[in-house]
Amino acid sequence: MRRLSANSLRKFQALHSKTTDQRFGYGVDYIRFIRTHGRENFIVVSLLLLILFFSLVSDNFFSFVTLTTILNQLPALTIVTVGMTLVLIVGGIDLSVGSVLGFSATVVGVALLHWGLPLYAACLLGIGAGVLCGSMNGILVAYLSLPSFIVTLGMLEMARGLAYITTNSQTMYIGASIQKLALPIAGTGVSVALIFALATVIVGQFILTRTVLGRYITATGTNAQAARMSGIDTRRYRLLVLAVSGALAGLGGVFNAAYLGSADPNAGSGLELAAIAAAVIGGTSLMGGRGTIIGAFAGVLIVAILQNGLAQIGVSEPAKRLITGGVIIIAVFLDSWRIRRGRQHG
Repeated sequence: MRRLSANSLRKFQALHSKTTDQRFGYGVDYIRFIRTHGRENFIVVSLLLLILFFSLVSDNFFSFVTLTTILNQLPALTIVTVGMTLVLIVGGIDLSVGSVLGFSATVVGVALLHWGLPLYAACLLGIGAGVLCGSMNGILVAYLSLPSFIVTLGMLEMARGLAYITTNSQTMYIGASIQKLALPIAGTGVSVALIFALATVIVGQFILTRTVLGRYITATGTNAQAARMSGIDTRRYRLLVLAVSGALAGLGGVFNAAYLGSADPNAGSGLELAAIAAAVIGGTSLMGGRGTIIGAFAGVLIVAILQNGLAQIGVSEPAKRLITGGVIIIAVFLDSWRIRRGRQHG
């Protein structure tokens, strides 16, 4: 048998001492990319397929007017979903966002109509009402160790009651003074509210993925005990996230009032379920520790396009709810399946 030279032997040993990643570089990198971003790719493909499907079955769906109309309906839900996503990532849940939105909208209405405040001051008061509700949730959850489900369920009832008391259970018609926030800007087709919502998504994604604060939020939701042992004050971040969720619900109340032109004490009823659905469809885990703001926004788009597309082809409201619920269940199933696959393959 021919003997290897010393130089050849060193090359052979160097090759086999390399890791799989080093030897098969681009192939392994590609596989890792697919595993890491497969969920995001699936969401984007699903969104595009929905648009394509409804464009084929409805003559009026794929038009500038239809698409901008759908987008301009989304600011309140988008902003609330950003807050809900952060709460889910940190390992909690906020069932109060719909009622807090309604209460904040009524505060804006009272400030404009009864107190005669300028629009910016009324909006700040509405957001402040949301911060107050969210902070109360955060204190009870983070520092008294009460379950977020129970605390926010209680706040759901309290905030809705405050909305009724504030307006005497009557819808307050505000009119043009606030509607300008929801009307499309001339020549663009998009509203000021939508621009704010998109900015909120971008800022939220940046904070979650590019800052220490975002890493601490994710770490708290992934394993709170390990995070505490690493020196992270998990209580502070739970409080912060719930307060932010309340603030965003307050901002959502402002945009809801702008869209309706009125402060309705029933506004936001059931919105918490839509926000949870959008976040889950967008890849946020109900168990905490995983999710993205961009993915949640894609979930908002999927829900909105699904509901509007079904309406355009004449599907009844009960059937729309049935289909939307089925999509949510499928999304949760696929998410659980992906997690199990990831554990099996290390």
